[in-house]
Amino acid sequence: MTFDVRAGELFGFVGSNGAGKTTTMRIVLGVLAGDAGSVRWDGQPITLQTRRLIGYMPEERGLYPKMKVAEQLTYLARLHGMSAAAARRSVAEWTERLGVAGRGEDEVQKLSLGNQQRVQLAAALVHDPQILVLDEPFSGLDPVAVDVMSQVLREKAATGVPVVFSSHQLDLVERLCDRVGIVRSGRMVARGTVDELRAGGSVRLLIDAPEARRGWADDLPGVRVLSHEGSHTELELGDDADDQTVLKTALATGPVHEFARQRPSLTELFRHVVVQGEAA
Repeated sequence: MTFDVRAGELFGFVGSNGAGKTTTMRIVLGVLAGDAGSVRWDGQPITLQTRRLIGYMPEERGLYPKMKVAEQLTYLARLHGMSAAAARRSVAEWTERLGVAGRGEDEVQKLSLGNQQRVQLAAALVHDPQILVLDEPFSGLDPVAVDVMSQVLREKAATGVPVVFSSHQLDLVERLCDRVGIVRSGRMVARGTVDELRAGGSVRLLIDAPEARRGWADDLPGVRVLSHEGSHTELELGDDADDQTVLKTALATGPVHEFARQRPSLTELFRHVVVQGEAA
């Protein structure tokens, strides 16, 4: 499992359940010890002092259920070395920003799951971390809260903070992240920008040929028909397929209103990488 997260970068860490995402994050935080290798920050091994600079959001939430929100966040900020006054100011700022300012005197267990999630993010941010490691931070959030959290992460990255987070919401990862790493069975099997990962996927064509009969592309060498709806046909090209041959065949049926390359989504790439690897 070798990868880097750069300053000011949003890095999406994706994989199936049990692939090793949470274990990796726990090793980064020192909750678990790796069998081999090392975790480094700015070229140096991570120490206890360095880990105080990390804002961590665990998948299994780590809040004290019977403790009041403001009291708990202040306590956590103080554990990271903030003064009492600075901690109170930061708690006020982040609870306001995340929409839970009016719940400071409530026990965590009395909050909705969505608001507990907001408080958990505040706990990761309250001490002004220089690194963010977030395990499924968007789980259970409504669309408005997702937008707020997305904006917060973008703003932290814009200040130079490296942000790594895992999520099963691949459309969100695709929209938000600078780079993505796909994990399978404890190994990083693909890494890069979404465009770079897409470039390694299969070529797909979307063709609108209103006069073409169903099955017009079935016999083309190296071509697989993915779907045919109305006048639209979606094809996947193998390595030996020629898109110009496909175009000539489509034109032979009559007018062609659309002939466009389609790039696979991150969800499709993920499914291909994970399923193909498991089959192997």
